[in-house]
Amino acid sequence: MNNSKEMARLALLTLEDKKGEDIQVIDISEISVLADYFVIASGSNVSQVQAMVDSVQEELYKAGYECKQVEGYKSKNWILLDFGDIIVHVFLREDRLFYDLERIWKDGKFIDPEELKAEK
Repeated sequence: MNNSKEMARLALLTLEDKKGEDIQVIDISEISVLADYFVIASGSNVSQVQAMVDSVQEELYKAGYECKQVEGYKSKNWILLDFGDIIVHVFLREDRLFYDLERIWKDGKFIDPEELKAEK
């Protein structure tokens, strides 16, 4: 498994552990130079969103991956973590519906989270 896919897998597992909702992984490597994967999740309140983000940062750091940039941490309704090869988006539920990243990036390849979790 390549590094970016392993990073996406770790982010997915961590978000699930923090009870993230509707977690999506989109392979955008063929359609964008921004990153290889987007990992998108929702939380039901700002405390959960922050906890999810903090956990993803901590787990990926432990695995040797550095977060290059964080956006939106103070507003807490949409927090973006840029790890270079992957970008993690954590939204409050209603804000995710408004921004609808899945529609914007519909040309990417949606990865089945269960299949990604099973890979090693």
